[in-house]
Amino acid sequence: MSAKSADSGTTWTVALVKGGRTKIRYPAEPIEDDGTRITVRAPWAAPGVRDFGFVRFEPGDVFTEHYWRDRWYAVKEVRTGGGRLKGWYCDITRPALLRGTELLVEDLDLDLWVSADGSSVLRLDEDEFEESGLAGRDPLAAEAAVRALDELEHLARTEGLAGLVA
Repeated sequence: MSAKSADSGTTWTVALVKGGRTKIRYPAEPIEDDGTRITVRAPWAAPGVRDFGFVRFEPGDVFTEHYWRDRWYAVKEVRTGGGRLKGWYCDITRPALLRGTELLVEDLDLDLWVSADGSSVLRLDEDEFEESGLAGRDPLAAEAAVRALDELEHLARTEGLAGLVA
């Protein structure tokens, strides 16, 4: 699709791959694909509640997910079923690939959480990233991942993420 909203009524599948294995697959409604950024909307896909301490993801939550074909991250705006913004969960990933109706995303372990009011910006899973061995297997990808995390954190602390996904 080019520079237009995605076809309504279509369902895509988001496939999140980590360490060569599919971590989760879930249906998502395509919202827009401008040729560079792909936006989909999906309900919380995991079973039950996931409490991270700084945020809870639970049934009814809605994720508006933004993926780029030329950037090493994905930004997911998280709202309650009633529409209240919880914040943004950012995955550091390889650039996304759209194959037909499957959106393939490779998770590189690093994450960033930004609260709705921007007062909390948390770097997550840096230990998992180190343990993954990516730096040894693919040093250029590891460098790109760290740069992407740094870029998102800087943006979150200065301008906020709302403008990035508007």
